[in-house]
Amino acid sequence: MEHRKLGASGFKVPVLCLGTGTFGGKGEFFKAWGASDVAEATRLVDICLEAGLNMFDSADIYSDGAAESILGQALKGRRDQVIISTKGTFRHGDGPNDVGSSRFHLLKAVEGSLRRLGTDYIDLYQLHGFDAQTPVEETLGTLDELVRAGKIRYLGVSNFSGWHLMKSLAASDRHGLARYVANQTYYSLIGRDYEWELMPLGLDQGLGAVVWSPLGWGRLTGKIRRGVPLPPHSRLHAKVVIDLGPPVEDEYLFTVVDALEAVARETGKTVPQVALNWLLQRPTVASLIIGARNEEQLRQNLGAVGWNLTPGQVARLDAASARTKVYPYWHQTGFEERNPSPV
Repeated sequence: MEHRKLGASGFKVPVLCLGTGTFGGKGEFFKAWGASDVAEATRLVDICLEAGLNMFDSADIYSDGAAESILGQALKGRRDQVIISTKGTFRHGDGPNDVGSSRFHLLKAVEGSLRRLGTDYIDLYQLHGFDAQTPVEETLGTLDELVRAGKIRYLGVSNFSGWHLMKSLAASDRHGLARYVANQTYYSLIGRDYEWELMPLGLDQGLGAVVWSPLGWGRLTGKIRRGVPLPPHSRLHAKVVIDLGPPVEDEYLFTVVDALEAVARETGKTVPQVALNWLLQRPTVASLIIGARNEEQLRQNLGAVGWNLTPGQVARLDAASARTKVYPYWHQTGFEERNPSPV
């Protein structure tokens, strides 16, 4: 398993990371993802470690904390072999302070995650979203204290806008506080908005992308094709809008899948393996978070590494998935002599 530096830090992470949103299955939202218990989670961890994948990502809200608890039990006795990544900020409790990135909530959230995970430190802790109600200095000061206390080793964010991230990085530099080195972000062949602002920011400021939903909410598994109904257990049947991801026009999706299928035939790989391999050749990408309801899906995703698409195959996938950018990014493409695109 290839390992890459996480942004401008000296920390290396595997190019694939196992997401634990499928652990627990507590509540309708997470039941649509999966419901692995401790036994199945332990088996998945075993397979990952055998393949050299030693990074596991979770969040305090996944199955109301059950995912972290199950992961902690699955890792028991081998904490020193793994990298644990988790997240906080979203509401986790009914109280007025059980949400956000205030000092009060972050200290409570980190202690809760440590307890459920059965560990005394978190390798990578990420804010799950931006909190506009809390001064960034309060948030960063709290995180810096947790780093100095040894409870967190590296910091990251998720779902931030470019200005959210740059405001935070500037505050860290201004006050000498621990800096974010990771951006857990959505990016896929059918969701390339990351390239417009967050990728150039990552290159400029030293942030490694830890990609979530690299298969576009299951749309790039190879099971969705022209004239074929959705698989019965697809998360795209979910009634929760956020779980469907951004709207994707059928014709655009089918055009991208057609290109993926053509490249898959050439390489002897599967559609999702090609889609994941394409992402691993993009600038700033440090690791892809893969999900797995079962052992078969996990082994399928592990087959995305150990080989590379050719430049010609990458170019064909680029062309099939290209979209008109929003302003000001479409305008900036006319000035690439001074403002070159990273891809």
